[in-house]
Amino acid sequence: MPPIGLLVGGVDFSSLRILLSEGVADAEPVAINIGVFLNNVISFLIVALAVFMMVKAINTLRRRLERGQEQAAAPAPPPWETYLKDIRDAVVKGDVEVKR
Repeated sequence: MPPIGLLVGGVDFSSLRILLSEGVADAEPVAINIGVFLNNVISFLIVALAVFMMVKAINTLRRRLERGQEQAAAPAPPPWETYLKDIRDAVVKGDVEVKR
């Protein structure tokens, strides 16, 4: 966490703890190390954010590539469809009379 400590002014949570009982004779004091837990939570959140942003960027890139392939792979319409559209447009325009 040195880069984060540098950003927040050198704050180090690793020594933060709640003392439950003092040590007797040679025994260590009983304490809950909250600082280590906070460091791990902050590290996890930073890594989770980085992974989320990377997955989001990869999904966006994949969608753009798929969209480009769909547009490039669109087949040309068959010739009869083009002819029928031309006839329809001519009838609508009034260039051709339809006998009934």
